[in-house]
Amino acid sequence: MSRISEVIKTDHREIEDYYSKILNSTTEKEKTEWQNLFTWELARHSIAEELVVYPQFEKSLPDGRAMADKDRKEHQSVKEQLKKFQNMKPTDPAFESTITALMKDLSEHIKEEERQDLPKLEDAVSAEESEELAKSFGRTKMFVPSRSHPSAPDKPPFETAIGLLMAPIDHLADLFRKWPHTKGMPNPSTK
Repeated sequence: MSRISEVIKTDHREIEDYYSKILNSTTEKEKTEWQNLFTWELARHSIAEELVVYPQFEKSLPDGRAMADKDRKEHQSVKEQLKKFQNMKPTDPAFESTITALMKDLSEHIKEEERQDLPKLEDAVSAEESEELAKSFGRTKMFVPSRSHPSAPDKPPFETAIGLLMAPIDHLADLFRKWPHTKGMPNPSTK
């Protein structure tokens, strides 16, 4: 079984990989496909952290509320940038500069989360609790919106309720989006 920090780090590496694929793609079609996958993964990852991980910070750590509030604030900025990016075309002159700025902010958040927040959480919970959090995180990602909605609430129960309303619309639209078709690559329209 995977622990919560391992699952989150795996997502982080995927997001970083999709970012590189966007920048290194040579056609508009490829850039659009990787843009869709990047958006899909980052939106789901962010909401799952807010619903599963941040409440656990608040419950398990003495400074957990402050950590969760800080991370939610950072997520809000990323969500706003992602909303702008997800609606851009690769031909837009600001396409690459927009995702580069987003990744700059996101990279700082990722570093801090991996070096400070997740180790604190792992120290505060048992191995079994960490594995349960990882399972919950994975399940949650299946039911949350797959696009950025920065005006939605970022705390349960309101985030959960709004997400359950938005997710089916996002998932239906995913069926009509273009996705990369490479060996071993997930196709979000089938998940």
